[in-house]
Amino acid sequence: MKAFRIFGKNISESFKGVFRNFSLSLASISCITITLVLVGFSIILSYNVNNFTTEIEKDLTIVVFLDRKIETEEINVLQTRIKTMDNVSNVIYNSKEEVKKEMQKESEVFDSIMSQYTEETNPLQDSFLVKVDDINGIGDVADEIKKLDKVDLVKYGEGSVEELVKIFDIVKKITYIAVAALVLVTVFLVSNTIKITIQSRRREIEIRRLVGASNSFIRRPFFFEGIILGFLGALIPVAACWYGYVYIFNRLHGQLFTAIIPLVKPSNIMHIVVISLLGIGIVVGAFGSYRAVRKYLKI
Repeated sequence: MKAFRIFGKNISESFKGVFRNFSLSLASISCITITLVLVGFSIILSYNVNNFTTEIEKDLTIVVFLDRKIETEEINVLQTRIKTMDNVSNVIYNSKEEVKKEMQKESEVFDSIMSQYTEETNPLQDSFLVKVDDINGIGDVADEIKKLDKVDLVKYGEGSVEELVKIFDIVKKITYIAVAALVLVTVFLVSNTIKITIQSRRREIEIRRLVGASNSFIRRPFFFEGIILGFLGALIPVAACWYGYVYIFNRLHGQLFTAIIPLVKPSNIMHIVVISLLGIGIVVGAFGSYRAVRKYLKI
C-alpha cells in the first residue's frame, strides 16, 4: 500500500509540475504533437509504400518471348535453365494457344479476331512468365535471359520499374530524416521544460533533501512529468491519424489515383499507428526528462 501511495503522490506532483509551468509544458506538448502527427503519417506512408512494393514484387513479371521455330524439347531445356538462375523464384510456360485463349476472354473484339487463327496461322509467340525474388535485381535477370539461345524478346517494363522503386526509397528516407530531426527537437524541448521545473522548485528540493528524502523519491516526479507530456502530446496525433486516414481511404475509395495502387485498409494499420505514437510519445517524454534530471538535478 505504501508503494501505491508514493506512486500516487509522484503522479500528483508530476501533474502539478505540468500545470505550474503551463506555457513551457504547452510548447513541449505542441512540439510532440506536431512531431507525432508527422511520425504517424510517415508510418502510414511507409506502410503503404512497402505494401505497394510488395504487390509490385508479386505481380511484376518478366515476359520472355521465344523463337517461333523453337522445339518442345528446347522449351523444356530453356525453362530449366532459367529456373536455376539466381533471383528467379518461378517460371511459367505459356503456349501461344494459351495466350490466344486468354486474349479471347478479354473482349468480344479479340475473340472475333483470334477465333480465325488456327495453330499454324496463330501469329502469337510461346512465352515464359518469370518471377523474381528481389525486384531490385530484375534488370540483371532480364539481361541474363536475353543472352540465351531461342529467346526472341524480353520485356518487364525496364526503366520505369527501377525508377519507381528509387522514388519510393527516396520518399521513405526523407520522411525518416525529417522525423528523426523533429524527435531530437522534441527531446530538447521536453528537457528544457523539466529543467525550468527543476529550477523553479530548487527550494522545495533542498527542503526534501534536508528532511531525508531519497534521491529516487526526488527524481521520480520529474521523470513522470516527462512521460505525461509525451502521453498528452500523443493524443491529438492518434486522433488525427486515425480519422484522417479513414477519411482519405474512404474519399479515394481505397486506392491512390488508380486501382494499380491500392491503399492499406485502416483496420490493418491503425492499431500499429496508435501503439507506435503512444509508445514514441512516452519514450520521447521519458528520455527528455531523464536527460534534464541527470544534467540539472545534481543529487
